Amino acid sequence: MEQKHAVYLIGVVVVLCGMAAETLGGETRVGVRIEGVTSIARTDDDFICATLDWWPTDKCNYGQCPWGKAGLINLDLSNSILQNAIKAFSPLRIRLGGSLQDQVLYKIGKSVKNCPKFERNDDGLFGFTDGCLTMDRWDQLNSLFNQTGAKITFGLNALFGKKKSETEEGLWIGDWDARNSHDLMRYTIEKGYSIDSYELGNELCSSGVSARINVDQYAKDFKMLKKLVQKLYPNVTTPKVLGPAGFYDEKWFNEFLLQTGPDVVDGLTHHIYNLGPGVDKTLIDKIQDPFYLTQIAQTFKDISSTIDRFGPWAGAWVGEAGGAYNSGGKDVSHTFANGFWYIDQLGMTSAYNHKVFCRQALIGGNYALLNTTSFIPNPDYYGALLWHRLMGSRVLRVTQNGSPYLRVYAHCAREKPGVTLVVINLSNTESFDLKVEDDMNYYIDYARAKREEYHLTPMDGDIQSDVVLLNGKALKLTETEEIPEMKAKMVDSSTPIHVQRDSIVFVTLRDFIAPACA
Repeated sequence: MEQKHAVYLIGVVVVLCGMAAETLGGETRVGVRIEGVTSIARTDDDFICATLDWWPTDKCNYGQCPWGKAGLINLDLSNSILQNAIKAFSPLRIRLGGSLQDQVLYKIGKSVKNCPKFERNDDGLFGFTDGCLTMDRWDQLNSLFNQTGAKITFGLNALFGKKKSETEEGLWIGDWDARNSHDLMRYTIEKGYSIDSYELGNELCSSGVSARINVDQYAKDFKMLKKLVQKLYPNVTTPKVLGPAGFYDEKWFNEFLLQTGPDVVDGLTHHIYNLGPGVDKTLIDKIQDPFYLTQIAQTFKDISSTIDRFGPWAGAWVGEAGGAYNSGGKDVSHTFANGFWYIDQLGMTSAYNHKVFCRQALIGGNYALLNTTSFIPNPDYYGALLWHRLMGSRVLRVTQNGSPYLRVYAHCAREKPGVTLVVINLSNTESFDLKVEDDMNYYIDYARAKREEYHLTPMDGDIQSDVVLLNGKALKLTETEEIPEMKAKMVDSSTPIHVQRDSIVFVTLRDFIAPACA
């Protein structure tokens, strides 16, 4: 591609290293250099996260209702595919929350008398009335989480006790009434349920989505939550406090950290829907456009800068990211093609020192990791699982001299020696042969070394297929509905890494010497 295109990607992790790529026999040879002396960022060990949402069956967008019975109130928790899909991560981080969380009442204690069901109502937030979580349902959910070893973030109702402003549209005023959340937390502790973190409110920051809270009031509410958590969890591991769970606004986020002060917010959560509406007919083109995908990098960089300047005690989290909003695109978001966006987002956020990335959703809508009705994993599920198993927490800088349609990210390998690369080939016409080098020119006996390769490609070459191949074989559930074994292809390390068009490749180099990974 032209020089100006390649330079545009500087600041993600894919940059020019000064060598010229060459095309031989229809394959483009690319030099890839990994800088293994020092790391550039660090993620949480459980970086991969997925969400469960509150949407009822009649949540509809664009003339379709793609949530079915995937909401937290009516999801079939006994489904063996669901259970096995969560178990496979050991652990999977799950965030419970979403648009309706600030309308969820908890049926416990004296602060809530009735237990309503979500009903369609044009006057309600997001078109629904309040809903209710019973303790029977909370017990059932926690039974699933305990059985599968999930790591839970729970999104609390931040509007409880507040009222609408009579003078400013969308603004909610007054102090947060913590009684209902207090009662739920106390019940959770008494039952021995493990909560990794609590998040207060959903998309209420800055201008909000359907409602908003002023930054000074929201900071006050968060300090109240922090004190509540510390009071209720005095002798056990204290859950983290996360927020504000909305779209990044630099001035608002800076002020939020200043007003909450040190050690109140442990994770600064923001949401990403950078592909636009799910109904967009150009969605498939955006997902394959490296220049479009890269535009969000500035947001990730700015979030990290905000934390460095105003809240170094907090970590950056993508608290919710579905790609295309309003439940995703019905012909795209559940297909192999969506992995070009998703895996690239994982690589990019890691490089900008984000600790966790929560995918909307584990199940529900068009963008789910699991099919909403059959529970069968969609292609992105397997990409997420490979990332979780192969990519360690330390992020390395990597440079390449090929096309902007070639995206390359590198981490220390997870729990084993060496380095793992993930390579995304967005091109539907060009394949690449990669030669990997170490920036320190350490000697590697490639004659004896073998590398592990995991090539993900779409069924029949159709990127809008919802069946993914691993090293040429379709990934399908076993007869007992368990996640299939995902074996690496062992390859002579002296040969180039072949990356075919429209593919995603994970490569682990066990004999690669990277001092940052020691």
